[in-house]
Amino acid sequence: MPYDFPQCLVGRVAPELYSRWLQRKAVAHVKRDRKRGNTNATTTEYKQAIHCAVVKSSGRDAYTGEELNWSLISQYDNKKSKALGRSYKKELALLPTVDHVGDGLGKPDFVISSWRTNDAKHDLTRDEFLTLCKAVLMYHGFSVA
Repeated sequence: MPYDFPQCLVGRVAPELYSRWLQRKAVAHVKRDRKRGNTNATTTEYKQAIHCAVVKSSGRDAYTGEELNWSLISQYDNKKSKALGRSYKKELALLPTVDHVGDGLGKPDFVISSWRTNDAKHDLTRDEFLTLCKAVLMYHGFSVA
């Protein structure tokens, strides 16, 4: 593995599985960003950026601080998902995912979040997502600074 295995993942996931996940995530994000118009996107650069995001995360969701379940990486089963629907998605709520910080058109910049958080955030920017979260909490009577 060309990258030092993240300390936060020791005992949580095998280095070989992490390496495979890292490669697959980089390839998928490069493909997506090239479709968006980022002709300069490279797998090598994206792998490095995703790896840095993992290290920086300390194994936690960048938005909620929740401990992610790294044993779930590369475990998604499309057949199970179709058969079980929402309940399957809930089982994978803390699956680590890669989230763009920007629009994917510049240098790669990512954070790591849970599948649940990334799904809720969808295509919002960080600030838009935080504003939405604040509005939801305030509507339900919570005080938010």
